Amino acid sequence: MEVPFNMSLLDKIKKNSTIKDSAILSKSKFFNEKDVVPTSVPMINVALSGKLDGGIVPGLTMWAGPSKHFKTAFSLLMAKAYMDKYPEAVLLFYDSEFGTPIKYFETFGIDMDRVVHTPLTDIEQLKFDIMQQLQEVNRGEKLMIVLDSIGNLASKKEVDDALDGKSVADMSRAKQVKSLFRMVTPHLNLKDIPMVVVNHTYKEIGMFPKDIVGGGTGSYYSADNIYILGRQQEKDGTEIVGYNFIINVEKSRYVKEKSKIPIAVSFDGGIQKYSGLVDIAIEGGFVSKPSPGWYAKVDQETGEVGDKVRFDATQTDDFMLPLIKSDKFKDFVNQKYGIAYGSIMGETDPILLQEEEDAA
Repeated sequence: MEVPFNMSLLDKIKKNSTIKDSAILSKSKFFNEKDVVPTSVPMINVALSGKLDGGIVPGLTMWAGPSKHFKTAFSLLMAKAYMDKYPEAVLLFYDSEFGTPIKYFETFGIDMDRVVHTPLTDIEQLKFDIMQQLQEVNRGEKLMIVLDSIGNLASKKEVDDALDGKSVADMSRAKQVKSLFRMVTPHLNLKDIPMVVVNHTYKEIGMFPKDIVGGGTGSYYSADNIYILGRQQEKDGTEIVGYNFIINVEKSRYVKEKSKIPIAVSFDGGIQKYSGLVDIAIEGGFVSKPSPGWYAKVDQETGEVGDKVRFDATQTDDFMLPLIKSDKFKDFVNQKYGIAYGSIMGETDPILLQEEEDAA
């Protein structure tokens, strides 16, 4: 005999909750009203959300890598997209490096009258200020936060010790970073605020050297998304004309970990809008290479190969927009990079099977 659901208990539990935002899960705004803001670069959207038409999500995102790996550039690209979507949005820019000139903001087209620049000298300063800011912001108010960078921030103890003439490493710094992110992360998600943190990496010494994100385990466990940047030089003869970056997905709620996402940056054109897409299209059979140096679209219905073009022509709106708007191509990219939560429980899970039957 089936036991009827106890609606009165559900109502009582919800009513007695001391947390004002408690809600029935199916009606919870924290799960059902997540803000996603697309950037101008489709493969950045894939890195951030696992989808070509996805993008910036609330919570803590970290760009990590050695110096001069365009970490600030990727952060400002995200800020530009957010501020374009929301004309009322404010960018709170925490600065511990003082190496981002105004020209950099201008290059990305960011309205500097909507940017609050806050210089920092230690972690405690950041902790007190950001908690004060987050406490005053309401869900629905459009705020984005960029911290450049956490790796360059000393602890107050380090500063005080230096002033006292001491040269002792502060073993509590990692705890301060952990405390900072542990306090901040819930507010970001509850209030639908994206925060981007720039961090440095260092090589772990050993038989198999690997890149380690700075800041200890606190930043790793608190961040929703962590990306480690690698790069190779792009040359025209002997002249370096740009870099080919690989976004290594170290941690993500949306993208398969250890995924590698290519992004090209040229010195004269900046971040290349459609970089990385041609190779994926070839892999999926959407584009072919009839001969070396030539590319052609493949009709997904007939298999017919279209007109041949050079690589430069593949990086245009005429070539790429129909492709990235194609549901088949979007599905292919999403399956390649995105996390399919249904597969975690398995295809034979009775709940998933029931949902599929209901949908049918």
